[in-house]
Amino acid sequence: METITFIGNGNMALSIAEGLKSEYKLEVVGRSMQKLEAFEQKLGVEVERSLLENFNIEGKTLMLCVKPANVAEVSEKLKGKARVLYSVLAGVTLSTLKTSFNTNAVVRTMPNLAASVQKSMTTLTGDTAFEEEAHKLLGAIGKTRWLGSEKEIDIATALAGSGPAYLALVAEALADGAVKQGLKRDDAMAIMRGLFSGFGELIETIHPALLKDGVMSPGGTTAAGYGALEEANVRNGCIKAIEEAYKKAKELS
Repeated sequence: METITFIGNGNMALSIAEGLKSEYKLEVVGRSMQKLEAFEQKLGVEVERSLLENFNIEGKTLMLCVKPANVAEVSEKLKGKARVLYSVLAGVTLSTLKTSFNTNAVVRTMPNLAASVQKSMTTLTGDTAFEEEAHKLLGAIGKTRWLGSEKEIDIATALAGSGPAYLALVAEALADGAVKQGLKRDDAMAIMRGLFSGFGELIETIHPALLKDGVMSPGGTTAAGYGALEEANVRNGCIKAIEEAYKKAKELS
């Protein structure tokens, strides 16, 4: 069974490991053996645990899940040359990763919060020789999409990486609106969650414009509410959110 070595033992590492644990042997490397043991307990399967200092990465497939600010410090503690490095670090470029780590190949990946429930939308870019493998590995936590450049993955970070926060704002606001009109909070939250669950299925195969047209009858309730959203400039707000998040992603790079 092939081994995947995680450098870092945080929440994203745990989420990815959850998706991989049935098909791969897992190895986790970190600074604290106590935290590594806690990682293993949460995962529910046995993993190889190693401390970071002088860890030998020779020929290994690495999943880099540390904080971007710790790249230089972590790389200095490793020895040997990795087969390939998969990085989940936002804003850390391929060139920085190649300079910092001794590895034959690098692939940048951008999972999102839904990785914790194996429903991530993960974007990928890097060494094309590992495109197929990247789809297989990161496909364990949801859907994947290979992009042709780092500019595109920075834009995708603004959309899929930051997107859960935008949708959370919309979800909370819709529930608040229902409460304002007199619906009980528990009922509003339950209905909102059902709405998002069903919409997630519909948007897989139907264009957003067609979904909107399908529910908006002339002079009806949806048309009235939709008009209010347009008056409030919600569409432009969403477009600006992607623009500003992309700018920040470029700054981080």
